[in-house]
Amino acid sequence: MRGSDFAELKAFVAVVERQSFARAAEHLGLSPSALSQTIRQLEGRIGARLLNRTTRSVAPSASGELLYMRIAPLFREITDAVAQVSEATGQISGTLRINTLGIAARTVIAPRLAKFRQVYPEVVLDIVVDDALADIVAGRFDAGIRVGGKLEKDMVAVRLTPDLKMVAVASPDYLARRGTPKTPDELHHHACINWRLQMDGSYYRWEFNKQGQRLEIAVEGSVVTNHADIGVAAAVSGLGIAYHFERDGVAELLAQGKLVQVLADWTISRPGLFLYYPSRQHRPAVLGAFIDCLLDRKPFDLL
Repeated sequence: MRGSDFAELKAFVAVVERQSFARAAEHLGLSPSALSQTIRQLEGRIGARLLNRTTRSVAPSASGELLYMRIAPLFREITDAVAQVSEATGQISGTLRINTLGIAARTVIAPRLAKFRQVYPEVVLDIVVDDALADIVAGRFDAGIRVGGKLEKDMVAVRLTPDLKMVAVASPDYLARRGTPKTPDELHHHACINWRLQMDGSYYRWEFNKQGQRLEIAVEGSVVTNHADIGVAAAVSGLGIAYHFERDGVAELLAQGKLVQVLADWTISRPGLFLYYPSRQHRPAVLGAFIDCLLDRKPFDLL
């Protein structure tokens, strides 16, 4: 295989796995126009369209899917071989792809990025923030970060945080206008800020527990979002009651008086944040180093 052939196939795999010419070009260190030219050269050499493009998305054609299924494992083998050689010499490098919830990106990953870069300057962190329950295997991620109760049983899970407290909150202005609910059932008479589950488009049913009495409530309101920042901002603006993890910036807003907790005696906790990866996967050294960073273990504990 000529070097140009290898480069074309590598570019094709990058586009399929990132589902974007822009993201693939950034990963490969190319301009989008140069990457497009490389893909056209590959399609011309093979004599078949490999990618179906629209203004918003890119996906493999039937021929492209067949080619990807044959060559992707080979590229992973090459990557693993290079990583193992690097590990043997004590050098950690390469690309680490992480799929994570927004709360983990903001509270666990972002504060430690500089530390990780300082210790491992040769590692590229490819972090995708995704509040849906994405399939990390199908998405070709090395690991994901989710709330513990949502993990598949065939995954190795590493706890990153203690359990997370859920809180129902609203602005003082909203409560002055609409009153304060005393029980979860009274939420049916309030404007609530709904959370959409991306996997199937359904709304999250708010969960409550008081002295063993567990309830799930389907709430209604004029604001629906799949992003925590939007839901919290809507609550601060007086648009309704929101239900979020206390740790995700809500505690600070409560302390500042911008939000007030309601239904405090019905509060529940959810399993904490866990990093997870397939149990059948050989854990690369770069992933182990990333886990050590998130847990503030050596060599990060003194930084």
